Amino acid sequence: MEHIKPEGILSIVAGKKRRRGKHVARRTCVGCRKVEAQRELVRLVRTADGVQVDLGEKLAGRGAYLHDQRSCWQRGLGGALAQALKTNLTTEDKETLAAFLQTLPADSLVEK
Repeated sequence: MEHIKPEGILSIVAGKKRRRGKHVARRTCVGCRKVEAQRELVRLVRTADGVQVDLGEKLAGRGAYLHDQRSCWQRGLGGALAQALKTNLTTEDKETLAAFLQTLPADSLVEK
């Protein structure tokens, strides 16, 4: 006799199988520590060439996530990002990330 899980019995009794919603990957912003859907955050990757912004989310390497808000990036560049990536940010990395920071919109007054 095969083993039936308790939740399987409920679905058999009801005559239907319950479907779960699609899984949404969740990540934590290293700047503000809020948990959001992965698609709502910007991924940064530590590679052999340094820290890079990974907009396509395809680069290999250790990653960290930030909101697309200046306040989160400023806190992240203050030290939280380096700790999350387990590396020291070089001046070249900081300049690259600061240039990307300037392209971000100013923080809105409405919380996400």
